[in-house]
Amino acid sequence: MSVKSDRWIREMATKHRMIEPFADRQVREGVISYGVSSYGYDMRVADEFRVFTNARGTIVDPKKFDPNAFDEIQSPVCTIPPNSFTLARSVEYFRIPRKIITVCLGKSTYARCGIIINVTPFEPEWEGFVTMEISNTGPLPAKIYANEGIAQVLFFESDEECEVSYADKKGKYQAQQEITLPKM
Repeated sequence: MSVKSDRWIREMATKHRMIEPFADRQVREGVISYGVSSYGYDMRVADEFRVFTNARGTIVDPKKFDPNAFDEIQSPVCTIPPNSFTLARSVEYFRIPRKIITVCLGKSTYARCGIIINVTPFEPEWEGFVTMEISNTGPLPAKIYANEGIAQVLFFESDEECEVSYADKKGKYQAQQEITLPKM
């Protein structure tokens, strides 16, 4: 298994629509950086957020999820309460090739503020907007800036093709278009 370079990412995005929209360079001026980097792609967070609240006394249960557990907001900035989290989605739509799996890591700018980004791997032949969890582990409210970098996606190519891809097994999060809540 090998990690893929900026050249490969750029080619896959421009010729095969792997990432749309695609920033073919690192955009840094006045924003938390996004776009292609040496061995990854810094994806952006969209301006749609679902901020979890304990005001309703709801228990977060992945098997029986209560959609009233959060407040929906659309804004250029999202403030996450202390020791809480929000769900958000990527600006970019991803189409992962069959021999590729990704790992996603939070940006260091946010990590230094106590913000942790959790995204599961993008499996071979998965496609969609990425639903991510953004946790504020700190004791103070924390801001997240829409349309700026949030996490880096690393692409790994296997030396052999998988027998069953995410598309083959008709995964429940295939081609998601919005922030997608847990499904059973």
